[in-house]
Amino acid sequence: MSFTIAVSGKGGTGKTTVAALIVRALTEHFGKTVLAVDADPNATLGMTLGVEVTETVSDLREDVVEKRLEVAAGASRERQLEMMIHETLAECQGFDLLTMGQPEGPKCYCYVNHLLRKFLDELSEGTPFVVLDNEAGMEHLSRLTTNDVALLLAVAAPTVPDLTAVRRISTLTERLPVTVRRKGLVLNRVGAKISDKVEALIAESGLDVLGRVPLSEQVAELSAEGGAITTLGFDDDAAKAVLEIVSEHVLGAQNVSGQVSRDQ
Repeated sequence: MSFTIAVSGKGGTGKTTVAALIVRALTEHFGKTVLAVDADPNATLGMTLGVEVTETVSDLREDVVEKRLEVAAGASRERQLEMMIHETLAECQGFDLLTMGQPEGPKCYCYVNHLLRKFLDELSEGTPFVVLDNEAGMEHLSRLTTNDVALLLAVAAPTVPDLTAVRRISTLTERLPVTVRRKGLVLNRVGAKISDKVEALIAESGLDVLGRVPLSEQVAELSAEGGAITTLGFDDDAAKAVLEIVSEHVLGAQNVSGQVSRDQ
Protein backbone atom coordinates (compact mmCIF):
# COMPACT_ATOMS: atom_id res chain seq x y z
CA MET A 1 0.00 0.00 0.00
CA SER A 2 1.33 3.43 -0.90
CA PHE A 3 2.07 6.20 1.59
CA THR A 4 0.07 9.20 0.39
CA ILE A 5 1.19 12.73 1.25
CA ALA A 6 -1.28 15.52 0.48
CA VAL A 7 0.17 19.03 0.45
CA SER A 8 -2.26 21.92 0.75
CA GLY A 9 -2.27 25.64 1.41
CA LYS A 10 -3.61 28.86 -0.02
CA GLY A 11 -2.00 30.46 -3.05
CA GLY A 12 1.30 32.20 -2.40
CA THR A 13 2.41 30.06 0.54
CA GLY A 14 4.99 28.16 -1.50
CA LYS A 15 3.14 24.85 -1.12
CA THR A 16 4.02 23.72 -4.64
CA THR A 17 7.69 24.35 -3.91
CA VAL A 18 7.37 22.30 -0.72
CA ALA A 19 5.61 19.49 -2.64
CA ALA A 20 8.36 19.52 -5.28
CA LEU A 21 11.07 19.43 -2.61
CA ILE A 22 9.33 16.42 -1.03
CA VAL A 23 9.29 14.62 -4.39
CA ARG A 24 12.94 15.45 -4.90
CA ALA A 25 13.94 14.39 -1.38
CA LEU A 26 12.21 11.03 -1.76
CA THR A 27 13.59 10.29 -5.23
CA GLU A 28 17.04 11.87 -5.39
CA HIS A 29 18.12 11.68 -1.76
CA PHE A 30 16.36 8.56 -0.47
CA GLY A 31 16.08 6.62 -3.75
CA LYS A 32 12.31 6.06 -3.57
CA THR A 33 9.76 5.91 -6.39
CA VAL A 34 7.00 8.51 -6.38
CA LEU A 35 3.74 9.25 -8.16
CA ALA A 36 3.37 13.05 -8.16
CA VAL A 37 -0.10 14.43 -8.82
CA ASP A 38 -0.66 18.10 -9.57
CA ALA A 39 -4.24 18.67 -8.43
CA ASP A 40 -4.00 22.46 -8.31
CA PRO A 41 -5.73 24.17 -11.28
CA ASN A 42 -2.74 26.53 -11.51
CA ALA A 43 -0.73 23.44 -12.52
CA THR A 44 2.81 24.60 -11.73
CA LEU A 45 4.19 21.44 -10.12
CA GLY A 46 5.58 20.25 -13.45
CA MET A 47 7.41 23.52 -14.06
CA THR A 48 8.79 23.48 -10.50
CA LEU A 49 10.08 19.94 -11.09
CA GLY A 50 11.52 20.85 -14.50
CA VAL A 51 8.95 18.76 -16.41
CA GLU A 52 7.20 19.95 -19.56
CA VAL A 53 3.52 19.07 -19.31
CA THR A 54 1.88 18.66 -22.71
CA GLU A 55 -1.46 17.15 -21.72
CA THR A 56 -3.65 17.20 -18.63
CA VAL A 57 -6.43 14.97 -17.38
CA SER A 58 -8.92 17.82 -17.84
CA ASP A 59 -8.15 17.85 -21.58
CA LEU A 60 -9.03 14.18 -21.79
CA ARG A 61 -12.04 14.58 -19.51
CA GLU A 62 -13.54 17.24 -21.76
CA ASP A 63 -13.04 15.00 -24.82
CA VAL A 64 -15.02 12.26 -23.09
CA VAL A 65 -17.83 14.50 -21.90
CA GLU A 66 -18.13 16.21 -25.29
CA LYS A 67 -18.07 12.77 -26.96
CA ARG A 68 -14.95 13.61 -28.96
CA LEU A 69 -13.29 10.33 -27.93
CA GLU A 70 -13.36 7.73 -30.68
CA VAL A 71 -13.18 4.13 -29.48
CA ALA A 72 -10.79 1.95 -31.46
CA ALA A 73 -12.14 -1.24 -32.97
CA GLY A 74 -11.96 -4.15 -30.56
CA ALA A 75 -11.35 -1.94 -27.51
CA SER A 76 -13.82 -1.13 -24.76
CA ARG A 77 -14.48 2.54 -24.00
CA GLU A 78 -13.32 2.05 -20.43
CA ARG A 79 -10.08 0.33 -21.41
CA GLN A 80 -9.26 2.97 -24.01
CA LEU A 81 -9.91 5.77 -21.55
CA GLU A 82 -7.63 4.14 -19.00
CA MET A 83 -4.91 3.87 -21.64
CA MET A 84 -5.32 7.53 -22.55
CA ILE A 85 -5.15 8.60 -18.89
CA HIS A 86 -1.93 6.62 -18.64
CA GLU A 87 -0.59 8.50 -21.65
CA THR A 88 -1.01 11.81 -19.80
CA LEU A 89 1.60 10.61 -17.29
CA ALA A 90 4.97 12.31 -17.65
CA GLU A 91 7.58 9.65 -16.87
CA CYS A 92 10.64 11.15 -15.20
CA GLN A 93 13.71 9.99 -13.31
CA GLY A 94 12.39 8.42 -10.11
CA PHE A 95 8.84 9.70 -10.43
CA ASP A 96 5.79 9.95 -12.69
CA LEU A 97 3.78 13.17 -12.89
CA LEU A 98 0.05 13.37 -13.51
CA THR A 99 -1.38 16.86 -14.04
CA MET A 100 -5.09 17.31 -13.42
CA GLY A 101 -5.54 20.71 -15.07
CA GLN A 102 -8.60 22.94 -14.88
CA PRO A 103 -11.59 22.11 -12.65
CA GLU A 104 -14.79 20.60 -13.95
CA GLY A 105 -17.46 22.61 -15.70
CA PRO A 106 -21.24 22.38 -15.17
CA LYS A 107 -21.67 19.05 -16.98
CA CYS A 108 -21.66 15.58 -15.43
CA TYR A 109 -18.20 14.08 -15.02
CA CYS A 110 -19.20 11.12 -12.84
CA TYR A 111 -18.19 8.44 -15.35
CA VAL A 112 -14.72 9.76 -16.08
CA ASN A 113 -14.11 10.65 -12.43
CA HIS A 114 -14.96 7.08 -11.44
CA LEU A 115 -12.48 5.71 -13.98
CA LEU A 116 -9.84 8.25 -12.94
CA ARG A 117 -10.19 7.29 -9.29
CA LYS A 118 -9.98 3.61 -10.18
CA PHE A 119 -6.91 4.20 -12.35
CA LEU A 120 -5.12 6.26 -9.71
CA ASP A 121 -5.86 3.73 -6.99
CA GLU A 122 -4.45 0.95 -9.16
CA LEU A 123 -1.44 3.05 -10.12
CA SER A 124 -0.70 4.04 -6.54
CA GLU A 125 -0.82 0.42 -5.39
CA GLY A 126 2.40 -0.17 -7.31
CA THR A 127 4.07 3.04 -6.13
CA PRO A 128 5.55 3.33 -2.62
CA PHE A 129 4.83 7.07 -2.31
CA VAL A 130 2.19 9.41 -3.72
CA VAL A 131 2.59 13.19 -3.38
CA LEU A 132 -0.54 15.25 -4.10
CA ASP A 133 -0.21 18.99 -4.64
CA ASN A 134 -3.70 20.24 -3.74
CA GLU A 135 -5.60 23.47 -4.05
CA ALA A 136 -6.61 25.09 -0.76
CA GLY A 137 -10.23 24.03 -1.16
CA MET A 138 -9.19 20.35 -1.37
CA GLU A 139 -12.10 19.64 -3.75
CA HIS A 140 -9.96 17.40 -5.94
CA LEU A 141 -8.87 15.12 -3.10
CA SER A 142 -12.07 13.10 -2.71
CA ARG A 143 -12.29 12.68 -6.50
CA LEU A 144 -8.68 11.55 -6.82
CA THR A 145 -8.55 8.57 -4.49
CA THR A 146 -10.52 6.23 -2.31
CA ASN A 147 -7.38 5.34 -0.38
CA ASP A 148 -6.37 6.86 2.93
CA VAL A 149 -4.16 9.91 3.05
CA ALA A 150 -1.33 9.00 5.39
CA LEU A 151 -0.16 12.56 5.94
CA LEU A 152 -1.74 15.94 5.18
CA LEU A 153 0.73 18.82 5.26
CA ALA A 154 -0.88 22.25 5.53
CA VAL A 155 1.69 24.75 4.30
CA ALA A 156 1.60 28.34 5.56
CA ALA A 157 3.88 31.33 5.74
CA PRO A 158 4.04 32.75 9.28
CA THR A 159 1.30 35.33 8.65
CA VAL A 160 -2.20 35.84 10.04
CA PRO A 161 -3.98 35.25 6.66
CA ASP A 162 -2.06 32.03 6.03
CA LEU A 163 -2.71 30.63 9.50
CA THR A 164 -6.39 31.52 9.16
CA ALA A 165 -6.49 29.55 5.89
CA VAL A 166 -4.79 26.59 7.58
CA ARG A 167 -7.57 26.37 10.16
CA ARG A 168 -10.11 26.24 7.32
CA ILE A 169 -8.15 23.50 5.54
CA SER A 170 -8.00 21.47 8.74
CA THR A 171 -11.78 21.76 9.14
CA LEU A 172 -12.37 20.79 5.51
CA THR A 173 -10.52 17.49 5.94
CA GLU A 174 -13.08 16.39 8.52
CA ARG A 175 -15.82 16.57 5.87
CA LEU A 176 -14.00 14.65 3.15
CA PRO A 177 -14.98 11.03 2.35
CA VAL A 178 -11.29 10.15 2.64
CA THR A 179 -9.54 9.16 5.86
CA VAL A 180 -6.66 11.45 6.79
CA ARG A 181 -4.55 9.53 9.26
CA ARG A 182 -2.36 12.42 10.32
CA LYS A 183 -2.23 16.13 9.58
CA GLY A 184 0.33 18.73 10.51
CA LEU A 185 1.55 22.22 9.79
CA VAL A 186 4.61 23.18 7.76
CA LEU A 187 5.69 26.78 8.24
CA ASN A 188 7.35 28.04 5.08
CA ARG A 189 9.53 31.09 4.41
CA VAL A 190 10.30 31.45 8.10
CA GLY A 191 12.45 34.45 8.99
CA ALA A 192 14.41 35.23 12.12
CA LYS A 193 11.34 36.02 14.23
CA ILE A 194 7.66 35.05 14.28
CA SER A 195 5.24 37.46 15.91
CA ASP A 196 3.47 36.53 19.14
CA LYS A 197 0.10 36.83 17.36
CA VAL A 198 1.15 34.30 14.74
CA GLU A 199 2.56 31.95 17.39
CA ALA A 200 -0.82 32.16 19.17
CA LEU A 201 -2.64 31.26 15.95
CA ILE A 202 -0.31 28.31 15.43
CA ALA A 203 -1.21 27.04 18.89
CA GLU A 204 -4.92 27.62 18.28
CA SER A 205 -4.82 25.64 15.02
CA GLY A 206 -4.41 22.43 16.99
CA LEU A 207 -1.92 21.17 14.40
CA ASP A 208 1.51 19.86 15.22
CA VAL A 209 4.26 21.88 13.58
CA LEU A 210 6.07 19.20 11.58
CA GLY A 211 8.67 21.52 10.09
CA ARG A 212 9.87 25.10 9.72
CA VAL A 213 11.28 25.82 6.29
CA PRO A 214 13.46 28.94 6.38
CA LEU A 215 13.55 31.74 3.85
CA SER A 216 15.89 30.86 0.99
CA GLU A 217 17.24 33.39 -1.49
CA GLN A 218 17.90 30.61 -3.99
CA VAL A 219 14.33 29.31 -3.77
CA ALA A 220 12.98 32.86 -4.10
CA GLU A 221 15.08 33.44 -7.23
CA LEU A 222 13.99 30.15 -8.79
CA SER A 223 10.33 30.88 -8.04
CA ALA A 224 10.56 34.39 -9.48
CA GLU A 225 12.12 33.10 -12.71
CA GLY A 226 10.04 29.94 -13.04
CA GLY A 227 13.15 27.83 -12.55
CA ALA A 228 13.17 24.16 -11.63
CA ILE A 229 13.74 23.27 -7.99
CA THR A 230 15.85 20.34 -9.23
CA THR A 231 18.77 22.76 -9.61
CA LEU A 232 18.70 23.56 -5.88
CA GLY A 233 21.49 21.94 -3.87
CA PHE A 234 20.61 19.81 -0.86
CA ASP A 235 22.89 22.07 1.20
CA ASP A 236 20.30 24.85 0.86
CA ASP A 237 18.58 25.51 4.20
CA ALA A 238 15.08 25.10 2.73
CA ALA A 239 16.00 21.80 1.06
CA LYS A 240 17.57 20.55 4.30
CA ALA A 241 14.45 21.42 6.29
CA VAL A 242 12.25 19.44 3.87
CA LEU A 243 14.69 16.52 4.03
CA GLU A 244 14.18 16.45 7.79
CA ILE A 245 10.39 16.48 7.39
CA VAL A 246 10.55 13.57 4.94
CA SER A 247 13.00 11.60 7.06
CA GLU A 248 11.06 11.96 10.31
CA HIS A 249 7.41 12.23 9.33
CA VAL A 250 7.26 10.26 6.06
CA LEU A 251 9.92 7.57 6.12
CA GLY A 252 9.86 7.38 9.91
CA ALA A 253 6.07 7.02 9.97
CA GLN A 254 6.17 4.43 7.19
CA ASN A 255 8.72 2.36 9.10
CA VAL A 256 6.62 2.48 12.26
CA SER A 257 3.51 1.47 10.30
CA GLY A 258 5.37 -1.39 8.67
CA GLN A 259 6.65 -2.60 12.04
CA VAL A 260 3.14 -2.53 13.50
CA SER A 261 1.84 -4.60 10.56
CA ARG A 262 4.61 -7.17 10.97
CA ASP A 263 4.05 -7.40 14.73
CA GLN A 264 0.36 -8.00 14.17
